[in-house]
Amino acid sequence: MPQTEDVRSLYTAFQEEFRSVNNCIAAELCSDVALVEQIGQHILGAGGKRLRPLLVLLSASACGYKGTQHIVLAAIIECLHTATLLHDDVVDASDLRRGRLTANAHWGNAPSVLVGDFLYSRAFQMMVRLKNLAVMDALAKATNVIAEGEVMQLANVRNLQTTESEYMRTICCKTAALFAVSSQSAALLAGVDETRVQAFRRYGEHLGMAFQLTDDLLDYTGDQSELGKNPGDDLAEGKLTLPLIHALNQRPEAVSMVEQALAADGPDARDPVMQLVNESGALDYTVRSAHRQVEQAIAALDGMTHGTSRQALEKLARFSVSRMA
Repeated sequence: MPQTEDVRSLYTAFQEEFRSVNNCIAAELCSDVALVEQIGQHILGAGGKRLRPLLVLLSASACGYKGTQHIVLAAIIECLHTATLLHDDVVDASDLRRGRLTANAHWGNAPSVLVGDFLYSRAFQMMVRLKNLAVMDALAKATNVIAEGEVMQLANVRNLQTTESEYMRTICCKTAALFAVSSQSAALLAGVDETRVQAFRRYGEHLGMAFQLTDDLLDYTGDQSELGKNPGDDLAEGKLTLPLIHALNQRPEAVSMVEQALAADGPDARDPVMQLVNESGALDYTVRSAHRQVEQAIAALDGMTHGTSRQALEKLARFSVSRMA
């Protein structure tokens, strides 16, 4: 995925730490069971933006952390994220992620679920090694919230009565919770006061919301090379995201047409829905919603960090929506 020069500079600044994070992840994937390593390497080796580990490293730096445990923390976050991807792809019956076959498409559902379980349990083993109860508590709570968010999303598949507030709560749990705990746990690791811990948690949460809303938009406007997955997947899977929810709020008489489109098989049947979303102003509404989350993320940092650290976190927040340009 294209990156702005500003964000490339962030990755470059933490190049050595990223190398240490990757080495840590590789070491933790070691297993006597070959399939565990094969599937783990398959999904981790596909690349990705590594935004969550970057958020850990940036937040630790902004909080003045001087140790090395933030490397392990970043690896934990990436293992948790990878576990959710493995499980999500099975639930969604996805066959493409980051431009490659998903693990379930390659090896089947059962191995993908079980290796996801392995990554979850390995992440918790790594948490114990941090010997920081506050960090462990935050990570454990976030993992539980993420699972709840996934169930909430599943429960609302093809539910055309889903409200915007219900959807925002779902993505706050499903997506933003891991961003929030990435910055929160880094602040906890640095030992800063509770006010700053909560400010970094809010920053990460709003960043995660902006990131998910951008994904919502790109499912309607992006292409496979940009997304690394098939555009229209959310709609095909019956997921109501913000563009469609807003479109139905503007055009409630279109509910029966959308129901028929979701029940039909094939991309052509979804064309009327795409037209509805485009003509209703829902795409612009989603863009504005995502930018509003970015501004809230930046506002959370007021008085909490300054100078280059503040600039770096602002760059990361604005990058989350730059994909919509």
